[in-house]
Amino acid sequence: MPKNKKHNFYTLTDYNIFIESLRKHIEEKKIDVIVMGTKGASGLGQFIIGSNTGDVITKVKCTTLVVPENAKFRKIGEVAFPTDFSLSNDFQVLQPITEILEQKKSALRVLNISRIGLELNTDQQKNKELLEDYFDHYEYSFHFLTNKKVEDALQFFVESRAIDMIAMVAKNLNYFQQILFHNKIEEISYHTDIPFLVLHE
Repeated sequence: MPKNKKHNFYTLTDYNIFIESLRKHIEEKKIDVIVMGTKGASGLGQFIIGSNTGDVITKVKCTTLVVPENAKFRKIGEVAFPTDFSLSNDFQVLQPITEILEQKKSALRVLNISRIGLELNTDQQKNKELLEDYFDHYEYSFHFLTNKKVEDALQFFVESRAIDMIAMVAKNLNYFQQILFHNKIEEISYHTDIPFLVLHE
């Protein structure tokens, strides 16, 4: 790595249980973001990301950037934000997205995928309007897809639009699990080679 006086790197060795150790260091050192590289096992045309990553993004309340093994560094031009519009009133959780949009001059693509193609209910419509207000100062658009398999629809969207990053809110676990998780909660099915950002409240 080129020497950069703005960065400091430290190596920590800890023999505690993995998740407990992470939680301890996050609290002690006031960590803002966890960055994890993943090495997936290839099989059936998909990548299964290991149990450590699955545990971190579901059990550790810290914004986490997951970088798949074959990801290539490139400008973040478009960020996909899959949501079913079942959001809490605390939009502060979305701040890391706005920081990316502002600093990188990126565009946000808010994506709703439904299995049947149902119309939004009153609460979902209200949350959609709140998102419109929240992202009013940035370039954004809404996209609606119908597919029996949510993860396949996401994959199609990512490839067709050349998405550079996916951002998701971890609290929205039902929707979240349809995209990332399959039979076992600790196994993640993730087909793309782009990073995904997991946001925690």
